[in-house]
Amino acid sequence: MTKRPRPADVYLRFLQLTETVRGLPALPPLEPLEERILELVAYARQKKERLSVKDLMGKRELGSPAMLHGRLKSMREKGWIRLEETEDARRKQLELTPAALTHFDKLSRCLIQAVKKSGLL
Repeated sequence: MTKRPRPADVYLRFLQLTETVRGLPALPPLEPLEERILELVAYARQKKERLSVKDLMGKRELGSPAMLHGRLKSMREKGWIRLEETEDARRKQLELTPAALTHFDKLSRCLIQAVKKSGLL
């Protein structure tokens, strides 16, 4: 009788698979704060909401505005995000780049593969 894997095993398999994605030549790696910012931008996109630079600056738990501007500049230079114009020229909206969306596509495939290998699907 085959023992069904625990959900934790599926997650650990997913993490293992994501390491291979991270090792592929694509976008430069992100620092932990940059990863958190990327998650916020992706989450806003998923909810079809706008996330402006000003909105991000309002999240005090992320750090000072100067530090956040530095991280946003770094993320733009690395190719993860871009700034889009809005109706108000003073406000810039944060968007994922096509390369960042491709990265999320790869991670999604890792998750699907981990679940399929577990036999839970």
